[in-house]
Amino acid sequence: MAEEQKEKMGFFRKLVSGLSKTRDNIVSGMDSIFHGFSQIDDDFYEELEEVLIMGDLGVQATDDILEDLKAKVKEQHIKEPVQCREILIESIKEQMDVGETAYEFEEKTSVVMVIGVNGVGKTTTIGKLAGKLRAQGKKVVLAAADTFRAAAGEQLKEWAHRAQADLIGGQEGSDPASVVFDAVASAKAKHADVLLIDTAGRLHNKKNLMEELKKMNRIIDREYPDAHRETLVVLDATTGQNALQQAKEFNEVADITGIVLTKMDGTAKGGIAVAIQAELGIPVKYIGVGETIDDLQKFDSDTFVNALFNVE
Repeated sequence: MAEEQKEKMGFFRKLVSGLSKTRDNIVSGMDSIFHGFSQIDDDFYEELEEVLIMGDLGVQATDDILEDLKAKVKEQHIKEPVQCREILIESIKEQMDVGETAYEFEEKTSVVMVIGVNGVGKTTTIGKLAGKLRAQGKKVVLAAADTFRAAAGEQLKEWAHRAQADLIGGQEGSDPASVVFDAVASAKAKHADVLLIDTAGRLHNKKNLMEELKKMNRIIDREYPDAHRETLVVLDATTGQNALQQAKEFNEVADITGIVLTKMDGTAKGGIAVAIQAELGIPVKYIGVGETIDDLQKFDSDTFVNALFNVE
């Protein structure tokens, strides 16, 4: 437990420093409003709205947060703008709380399909997830169903080796659906706890991607009907609103159950984590702030918002 606590503290510190640009982008602007206004009026709310939207929180989340703030200001008869800071922090946390059920798949026999465009850190994310699950004593099988990108199979092999997980497939140009078929058979035979599937990251040709995902899903439905299903989309936080757009497009072709946000370190656009959850109603389940296996952690709204506002 102490080890886990240490890892969490280390991650929190990384998150605090990783979110420094986002903090400069959002929090300093907010604080100047809290301190710069002598009363809570329309101008105050308008300025606040602008800072939140500019900070990549998105229109939907900003509206929800401000509605909540206005209601509480009225309820609690708050007169001082500075007193709004606490409420705003709490409101953002509530917006983002993923709840306990978000990680059900870890306790069940599961198939986790991981999708996302190339270059967002999809294969690395799968490797890190495999490592985390193995550390919990789970039996993990990896399916290399991204058969279009030559390096993907090799990369996954390296991660599988590191995580001591079984790897199925990886022949360049082979049919992704047949890789999934073999991986399901292997996962069943080995009584694996979790099957993690890497998929090809193409969005520009949505029709093909759609067909491919449907085909894979049909195989899993047929061959592994009792497995708990999870579809995670990996997004690069540094792309801000573009990541939100990708999430929307992937949501059209797949039944997404969660988001993994990578490269949260060193981006000014960390507010996108709030926007994605508010706009799509899909929880951010993991965030990554670096290269090592411990740099991918379960998303915790308290930790994230505390790190963003640098509240210990």
